[in-house]
Amino acid sequence: MDDLIAEVDRTCDVAHRPGGQEQPDWLALLTVAANLAGQLQALADDLVEDYVEHCRMHGSSWTDIGTALGVTRQAVQQRFHAPHKRYGPETMTDDLRQAMVQVKQAAVHHRNNYIGTEHLLWGLTAEDNTATRLLRAADVSPEDLHRAVGARLSMGASQAAERIAWTPYSRKAMAIAEERAEAVGSARIDCDQLLLGLAQIGRGVAAGVLSDAGVDLATLDDCLGRSG
Repeated sequence: MDDLIAEVDRTCDVAHRPGGQEQPDWLALLTVAANLAGQLQALADDLVEDYVEHCRMHGSSWTDIGTALGVTRQAVQQRFHAPHKRYGPETMTDDLRQAMVQVKQAAVHHRNNYIGTEHLLWGLTAEDNTATRLLRAADVSPEDLHRAVGARLSMGASQAAERIAWTPYSRKAMAIAEERAEAVGSARIDCDQLLLGLAQIGRGVAAGVLSDAGVDLATLDDCLGRSG
């Protein structure tokens, strides 16, 4: 709690008046605290959802999951069993379809029964496409990123490639990419839009690799705007 209070105090630079003689602006501090609490809640929800998904992929029943969470089977199904949107080849450009082949191969090769953001970034940087060109415009080497994310791919024990499912962060990145495609009037999602989706969610392995390489959403958006 002390760390969270300190973060609110540090973030809310408008709350404290010069000289420190008067009371701080408690309403301003409250606003920042509420925003921070919302971010933490969203992160907590993502964490639980990710483990629920892995439990399902490894054969756990909804009853078992409900017991682990201290709720009924019905309650856990209502919360987590929403159908996930699936993106067919017709929703992607040729380049993104080719990148998705690399994504699937990375998961299968590493015996992973999920597609995480790391697999998506691996696929996006495997060959020349709009994502790699956007990275070069931002003075970032796609080849270096490809090697960096490759080092983060870990071997699993899955032998059921047909059961590979997307993690919550991967689905969110794809949803953001779809929104960006629609915003520019395109019916198909391209590689650069998925790269922007990975940067925008700001969490997951891919976000860490991008951050380590000095890649952020603002820079990519700026480069995209200048190239457009």
